[in-house]
Amino acid sequence: MATRDMTTDERRFEKSRPTSQATVTREETKASFLTTEFWAMLGVIAAILVAAQQADNFDAPRAWTLVAAVAIGYMVSRGLAKSGTAHRDRDGDQS
Repeated sequence: MATRDMTTDERRFEKSRPTSQATVTREETKASFLTTEFWAMLGVIAAILVAAQQADNFDAPRAWTLVAAVAIGYMVSRGLAKSGTAHRDRDGDQS
């Protein structure tokens, strides 16, 4: 009973495959200062700090805790936005 040589069959199959493949280029997400989330975060932080300055029952520690929570929320949203992109690190590219 004859057996076929798998290495030669595989090489023949690989050679018959088309060599040109379409490459999809995806860009990195927008710069942070160009997003709506960034400007909304700045507006909310400004509103919190103004409210803390004007209101008698809204003290500084509570205001800064809220500012930190808003900033953390923004960082998480940017991380989620960037995790959906197919960005590849191109430090080694010379072009």
